[in-house]
Amino acid sequence: MDSTPSSDAGRSFARRDLLRSIESKVQKQWEEAEVFKADSFEKTPEEGEKFFGNFPYPYMNGSLHLGHAFSLSKLEFASAYHRLCKRNVLLPFAFHCTGMPIKASADKLLREAKQYGIPPVFPSLEDSEIISVSSVNVPETGETAPDLFRSRRSKATAKSGGQKFQWEIMKSLGLSDVEIEKFRDPHHWLTYFPPFAKDDLKAFGLGCDWRRSFITTDTNPFYDSFVRWQMNTLRSLGKVIKDTRYTIFSPLDGQPCADHDRSSGEGVLPQDYVLIKMEVIPPFTGKLKQLEGRKIFLAAATLRPETMYGQTNCWVLPDGKYGAYEVNETDVFIVTERTALNLAYQNLSRVPEQPTCLVELTGYDLLGLALQSPLSFLKVIYSLPMLTILTDKGTGIVTSVPSDSPDDYMALKDLKSKPALRSKFGIKDEWVLPFEVLPIINIPEFGDKAAEKVCVDLGIKSQNDKEKLEKAKKLTYLKGFTEGTMLVGKFTGKKVQEAKPLIKNILLEMGEAVLYSEPEKKVMSRSGDECVVALTDQWYITYGEDEWRKIAEECLASMNLFSDETRHGFEHTLSWLNQWACSRSFGLGTRIPWDEQFLVESLSDSTLYMAYYSIAHLLHENDMYGSHISSVKPEQMTDEVWNYIFRDGLLPKKTDIPSSLLAKMKQEFEYWYPFDLRVSGKDLIQNHLTFCIYNHTALLPKKHWPRGFRCNGHIMLNSEKMSKSTGNFRTLRESIEEFSADATRFSLADAGDGMDDANFVFETANAAILRLTKEISWMEDLLDAESSLRVGPPSTYADRVFANEMNIAVKLTEKHYSGFMFREALKSGFYDLQAARDEYRLSCGLAGMNHDLLWRFMDIQTRLLVPICPHYAEHVWKEILKRDGFVVKAGWPIAELPDQTLKMANKYLQDSIVAFRKLLQKQSASSKKSKKEASLKKEEKKPTIGLIYVTEKYDGWKSDCLKILQSKYDKDKHCFAPDPEILSALKESPLGNTNFKQVQKLCMPFIKFKKDEVLSIGIQALDMRLPFGEIDVLQENSHLIKRQLCLEHVEILSSTNDDARHKAGSFISLLTQNPPSPGLPVCIYLTRDEYGPF
Repeated sequence: MDSTPSSDAGRSFARRDLLRSIESKVQKQWEEAEVFKADSFEKTPEEGEKFFGNFPYPYMNGSLHLGHAFSLSKLEFASAYHRLCKRNVLLPFAFHCTGMPIKASADKLLREAKQYGIPPVFPSLEDSEIISVSSVNVPETGETAPDLFRSRRSKATAKSGGQKFQWEIMKSLGLSDVEIEKFRDPHHWLTYFPPFAKDDLKAFGLGCDWRRSFITTDTNPFYDSFVRWQMNTLRSLGKVIKDTRYTIFSPLDGQPCADHDRSSGEGVLPQDYVLIKMEVIPPFTGKLKQLEGRKIFLAAATLRPETMYGQTNCWVLPDGKYGAYEVNETDVFIVTERTALNLAYQNLSRVPEQPTCLVELTGYDLLGLALQSPLSFLKVIYSLPMLTILTDKGTGIVTSVPSDSPDDYMALKDLKSKPALRSKFGIKDEWVLPFEVLPIINIPEFGDKAAEKVCVDLGIKSQNDKEKLEKAKKLTYLKGFTEGTMLVGKFTGKKVQEAKPLIKNILLEMGEAVLYSEPEKKVMSRSGDECVVALTDQWYITYGEDEWRKIAEECLASMNLFSDETRHGFEHTLSWLNQWACSRSFGLGTRIPWDEQFLVESLSDSTLYMAYYSIAHLLHENDMYGSHISSVKPEQMTDEVWNYIFRDGLLPKKTDIPSSLLAKMKQEFEYWYPFDLRVSGKDLIQNHLTFCIYNHTALLPKKHWPRGFRCNGHIMLNSEKMSKSTGNFRTLRESIEEFSADATRFSLADAGDGMDDANFVFETANAAILRLTKEISWMEDLLDAESSLRVGPPSTYADRVFANEMNIAVKLTEKHYSGFMFREALKSGFYDLQAARDEYRLSCGLAGMNHDLLWRFMDIQTRLLVPICPHYAEHVWKEILKRDGFVVKAGWPIAELPDQTLKMANKYLQDSIVAFRKLLQKQSASSKKSKKEASLKKEEKKPTIGLIYVTEKYDGWKSDCLKILQSKYDKDKHCFAPDPEILSALKESPLGNTNFKQVQKLCMPFIKFKKDEVLSIGIQALDMRLPFGEIDVLQENSHLIKRQLCLEHVEILSSTNDDARHKAGSFISLLTQNPPSPGLPVCIYLTRDEYGPF
């Protein structure tokens, strides 16, 4: 649904432009009056007196889009609601520039300018495909960790293609070549995008205290000082250590690649393997002959070292590309190129970080090699072909344990049973036929040859039966790990999960295996290279440490997370999160204070900055860069000063900051903290948000721990994934220009509130434009017709109902806003209220609408829409209602407790009118004769009389059924007794004295209906009569019924009154066939002749 000139041709944008002009005017008024400025008070706020909410600052390498706006809207709506309720509200906003994406993009521009000129002349598509970064396909080990089972996908397809040039990306943002040149300097990004984003957010109507805005990195000396204090304090608490660990690493950047440094693969961790060294037995032949004198090993990555006792052979991919890579002066590993690169970054290459390939090989070169493998009971095993080895994991060399691996069992069986297959690959019989399955582990249910049993049970025919083999693995792997018992080796009798680490240590100590790690899945850095796992010596924050984790769990338990799914996400993250590399050597940011060769990475300088908001305005003086001269200098913000403000530290003795200013800083922090809410996408649970909990519990007193996180899903546009590549994408600015700010906000509120992906619908935004502008017009017309309205206090039934509907809207919308259910708030505070107004207008008829009620309606609807459509609300408040001040701070509307009985009575009335109308239409249609006769006798035959019969109380067998249900309902558990018990009670009642089968046939449908009704409306469904007088309601609204049904005369009658029943005349059978019951009146329609004079 892109807006294009052709699709827009003929369309009028007057309504949208009206909203945009209103927005521009209102935003200017807000700014001049500093409406969103928030300051602390000396007195500590009472519960509910203040609201401090925040949002993860967005990364400044581009424009804000609707994905940002969707998450942010949750905070904006919540803050606006609390502000409307006259609470002291702080909503600050900052801009994240730390890390490598900006630097990487700037460097790309430098390279492109150097290679292609300025402005660059890029090569054609064919050429660009040649120079583009290609992904590397890697053979798969064929193994899956039994304690971390993942389904294995089919062989990855090699992908290569044109990578979009950074210059083109910048041009797509509307920048000229002259402007793009400036972005070769990474610091230019910091001066361009943050102000641009700020303008967009102002146009959106964000209720932000912009005095507190800032950017990150050492460009901002105050924030730089804050982060240095944070890191120093963590280190002093023993929370930062230096260690050598496996880390996802970008070779091109020369540094670890954290989640926010990745273009794909966020959340991917290193996968650790044991690399089994299967030595090639001399003499060497073929291509390996030139390696005489070296020790050559086929290196197989395994997750199951305990199964090495059962090896019968080794697998290679015949068409796979391998190499003999130098590990040290004597040892050579045969692996894939990708594995060799990972090994080179793990100190397993003669030349660090540069794998040296001595001989290039294919799988065919490796077939039939005689091998000596660690722990194997067989002195010699052979390398054989396996056609299903995947190429995106491991080394491409796979150990074969057919006793416990279904894949291995079927591949070996295929070779044994198919001479043609052996012949195809030149496999000699003696390499295969003598080798049988070796039992090594006993698994309950599957015995000591688990793979064979499961393959037979599932009817697997060959190694190509992938789906069944996946199922077989799921059945055997996890159960083998958790319940299996070792049958052989030093640890015979031990459980597999106990023996596994012990056997692994033996292999490592004997030098028959080494540790190896690689990314769980493919990871691409923002610089465009595929990442490896490197063994790096760097600084780590000790997340996951036992005592710290317990404190973090305590904090989490006290927080409001708004959904069980969110809580489970945090609990899961806390269960696995471990030490986090917090240092980088490339990019923008703050230097590690004690080791300035490193920078603090982008997920480690963004965990406590919510506290910085509380005093930022006292440091920056309206300058987000912290560069203007203020009453405080950056160098004055020592660790002692920060400790005094945030950690209840002692008043610094050596500081020249005025004590009054220090006290003001401390007051600001103590007033606003803890923050009440942090809103974020659910993808940040696994890192940023959990880090936030850890850092707050370590650095701040318990009274300042976070109170709440609210997480949401991603947003789709028109039910499709938002994607730049498909064009289904909108920046925030584009959406405001296309729909207006309030219509954008309206559609964001309507998009959804849960953890599932929400849906921003363009049609909803366009409909909002129409609805809001039409409502303005209606109010203006109402003012013009003010003198025609009924004056005096509300007095009619319609008045009472409308007033009650407004009370309901106020209370229900308050509940939804406070529960952060903004779609429901929009429904109750706008859609339902509009429907109530329209119904009131229809119900009033000639008596007219009440002036005071309509003015109250305009006041209430305006206030209820403030959080979602504040510009519209402000316009109505000032220009139509002529109120003083700003509606955004006007206070929540006052309402009486809703009268639920009156609501039920009105629903009864409206439902009855609908039912009466359907019956009248049906009766009129069935009584029609030929067109000619119908035309001649139209007046005589048209029903103009309505006799409405009412039964206000259940009696007879229905009364008996209700009494039984009342006795069989548990009010504490909110459930009925089992049906057999109800049926038994029915049989024992007076009704059971007659033909019970007939009684069942008569009563059970009614009993089921009433049970279902209890589930929907509650126990009152079992009452003998409705909580209001049906006859009274219908009589009071008889004029409405007449008008709605176009009748001349209506009578409300009791079905139990003989005289009333007599009025039905020959139509009395209708009452017999379809008798009225409480809540279900029956209407009989008559012509004048049939009714007689009246």
